[in-house]
Amino acid sequence: MSAIQRKEWSLATSVLSKSVLPKSDRTARKTSTQAAALKAQTDAGKTLNMILSRLDDMKAEETVTIDLRGKSAFSDYMVVTSGRANRHVGAIAENLAKGLKESGIKNIHIEGLPNCDWVLIDSGDVIVHVFRPEVRAFYNLERLWTQGPTAATAI
Repeated sequence: MSAIQRKEWSLATSVLSKSVLPKSDRTARKTSTQAAALKAQTDAGKTLNMILSRLDDMKAEETVTIDLRGKSAFSDYMVVTSGRANRHVGAIAENLAKGLKESGIKNIHIEGLPNCDWVLIDSGDVIVHVFRPEVRAFYNLERLWTQGPTAATAI
């Protein structure tokens, strides 16, 4: 029985010794994590600049950028913009998707392209909503994401 206890003790000792890192390893891991986070932020920034440039080229109207860092876990930025008509909304969305693919972004997800009332383009770090003006006024996403949290009131 004592031999089994020694085996358990030695197993526990080896697991503990591997899980407790020396201080130098902990700082190296932290700095590599910080470097990865910084790289992700610059990638999101480059993607955002490319998107804003494409929207400007395509004459998108009333473009608003909403910074979601710290507010949301699914994306860093949200861009809300308008096209003048269904055809313009579709052209903006297709041009933007082409630009994202050319810049090397994979797994772009597009919703709403057949109707072109509201097209959502999800590139991962940046989400773009392209609306017709009437649809944008109805849903008013800017107010939803820029308004601070409010306390619930009892009726």
